[in-house]
Amino acid sequence: MSTTFEAVFSSWPAQPWLVLMLLFTAAVYGRGWRFLRRHDPVRWNYGPLTAFIGGLLAMYLALASPIEAFAPFLLQVHMLQHLLLMMVVPPLIWLGKPFLPLLRGLPTEIRRYWVAPLLHWRKLQRVATMITHPVTAFFIFLAVTWLWHLPGPYETALANDAWHKVQHLCFLVAGLIFWYPVIRPFPARPGWSRWWLIPFLILADVQNTLLAAWITFSDHSLYPHYLQMPRLGGISALDDQSAAGVIMWVPGSVVFLAPLLWIGVKLMKIQTQGYTQRRATVSPSIARPQSSGRAIYFDLLRSSFVGPILRWRWTRRLVQTIALLIALTVIVDGLWGSQVGAMNLAGVVPWIHWRGLVIFGLLIAGNVFCYGCPFLLPRTVARWLFRGLGNRPWPDVLRTKWLAVALLAIFLWAYEAFSLWNSPWVTAWIVIFYFTGALLVDSIFRGAAFCKYVCPIGQFNFVQSVISPWEVRVREPTVCTTCHTRDCIQGNSTTPGCELQLFQPQKIGNLDCTFCLDCVRACPENNVGIMVVAPTKSLWRDGLRSGIGRLSRRIDYAALAMVLLFGAFANAAGMIAPIVDWEARISTTLGVSSTFFITALFYVLCLFVLPTICLGLTTMASRWLMSAQRNPREIFCRFAWTLTPLGFGMWMAHYSFHFFTGLDAIVPAAQQFVAKLGIDSFGPPNWICSCCRPAPDWLLKAELMMLDMGFLASLFATWQISSGLAANVNNSTQTQNWRTLKAALPWFLLQLALFALGVWILLQPMQMRGMLPAGGS
Repeated sequence: MSTTFEAVFSSWPAQPWLVLMLLFTAAVYGRGWRFLRRHDPVRWNYGPLTAFIGGLLAMYLALASPIEAFAPFLLQVHMLQHLLLMMVVPPLIWLGKPFLPLLRGLPTEIRRYWVAPLLHWRKLQRVATMITHPVTAFFIFLAVTWLWHLPGPYETALANDAWHKVQHLCFLVAGLIFWYPVIRPFPARPGWSRWWLIPFLILADVQNTLLAAWITFSDHSLYPHYLQMPRLGGISALDDQSAAGVIMWVPGSVVFLAPLLWIGVKLMKIQTQGYTQRRATVSPSIARPQSSGRAIYFDLLRSSFVGPILRWRWTRRLVQTIALLIALTVIVDGLWGSQVGAMNLAGVVPWIHWRGLVIFGLLIAGNVFCYGCPFLLPRTVARWLFRGLGNRPWPDVLRTKWLAVALLAIFLWAYEAFSLWNSPWVTAWIVIFYFTGALLVDSIFRGAAFCKYVCPIGQFNFVQSVISPWEVRVREPTVCTTCHTRDCIQGNSTTPGCELQLFQPQKIGNLDCTFCLDCVRACPENNVGIMVVAPTKSLWRDGLRSGIGRLSRRIDYAALAMVLLFGAFANAAGMIAPIVDWEARISTTLGVSSTFFITALFYVLCLFVLPTICLGLTTMASRWLMSAQRNPREIFCRFAWTLTPLGFGMWMAHYSFHFFTGLDAIVPAAQQFVAKLGIDSFGPPNWICSCCRPAPDWLLKAELMMLDMGFLASLFATWQISSGLAANVNNSTQTQNWRTLKAALPWFLLQLALFALGVWILLQPMQMRGMLPAGGS
């Protein structure tokens, strides 16, 4: 046996009083549980008993195991102890529904003469009601957590055993108060709405993230006590502190987000049931299943300020013209300007500003890039000048997303292989080829063939726009039942219809929608708007989608979503030191000096090999746990989309880093460009703006919060889809919940693994690509 294991097994502290107290509590609970089970075996099954005993065992591990012995030597072990006391023991205790079993387990005299009067004491009831309200419970939990992790109180607890016990007691009590409103242990009946728990848990995760980030990224040891302790395992005090912060961060976020997911699902189901009675009777051929008979959502086109601007027929052309001028400027500077990326608009605008604005635009306003896409303007002019262009149908064999999948994979590889962020000349030619490709394809084929089947940027926007809170959709489905012209898709004498053949009454979500708003202007009934929708809601449904079909049968769409998901992690990982070092070792081992080959190997692994293995195993595990003879292809196509929010969170975190660290890099590049045009009024370039400035302190916390939100949305979407697949009218609610959990569990684990990978990537020092110093690119 190794010295470490021997030390662990010999470090069980003697805690007889704690052991006796836990055994006594377990005996009282068990006695009461047996009595209650005889009268109501359904409510008092083995679940509450298992949870309560599990809570007592977790308390024993926290206070009477080697965790207690090693806590003074390693901060990460001490943090694990705090996690058990605040986030594991309390929810398990409350899940055990302890009130009635403990009460019935006590001797009759004690219960009647001591406990009953205390429970009926009105002042005690008022105090208990006040401190278990979500607002009060949150601030108690917040105060206890932050107070005891400040250096002064923390050092006091480590130096004095009595204060150490007080600290543990505070953690346990604060945890019990915090988790009480979340679990509502039977027979509790609080008088406040469960909607309180949504901000309650989100804010709890936010404060946990901030505290964990402070501990993780501090450049000095916050607790001098650990500087004086022997360094077990050779780990430094600062590395130990960082590990402790990560323990608080990642498992802590999961503990807060998991019940938020569960509660959100329950509340959404209740709200959905409330809308059921308001659904209109609409023709099945064009009805949207979730639509109501009257507009119940906010419509952006009906706002007094934004609405008229968006409805004006020339707004899109104006935006496209501005974007075209910017693109032409990028081309000119990229071909004839400085070939240092940070000193050229072609190295700054596309790879720092445009990417960041696109991702924020998708989150806030929807597919704004496709709305203002400059590449379609030359095509529009060509079709106006030469009637009859673009009349051929797109070949049937290419009416899938496989071409777009291949082009996306090539683009992701080329970005690394050619260092596009530092290659203005190559970037300029990419823009030129984009204009040429759009003009050539759409001059031959009708519809928006380039947008739907070719454009890699469009595919990125289509997939990520499922996160957007806006959707172009009909206002009143009943109006569409009496419409015979169908101008929204066919167009009329003044306005073209939808080129992507998305028939509005049957359209679900934002997939393949360019937000061109032609359907808005073509509708004779003014029945199409830009409506507020629940982000990711379109992923839960498997209805017949106009222009797409059913997502459960479109493996090409699922493959597109997966390339973008794993591409998000691969693209971010390519800029951190561990991956760069790994590529260098592989290059040395294989004796290959070609960057193209090593980068290709990396992306083949990240975009094809690893996804195939991970998704294949996850799909088969989900199918096996569902105990249903469902087609693995259907399971993959449904659940693959649940990973999209997590991928969006990674894209957003990654692009935010470049955007906010290089936000003012456009200033000197623009100064140099206009100076070459003979305009000196803007002064000489201030190249300090293009240097590697330190990232703001808040940026990493914001990045991790973005990833957190994407993770939460993926969990929620997974539960919704799993609930639909596991539904069976012949099963009880409890059985259906168990089937839902089993079907979702493999995908939960995959999402957790990707979330942890994303956290690890974001915690690594990142290259400041596109900036002046050589070390940044």
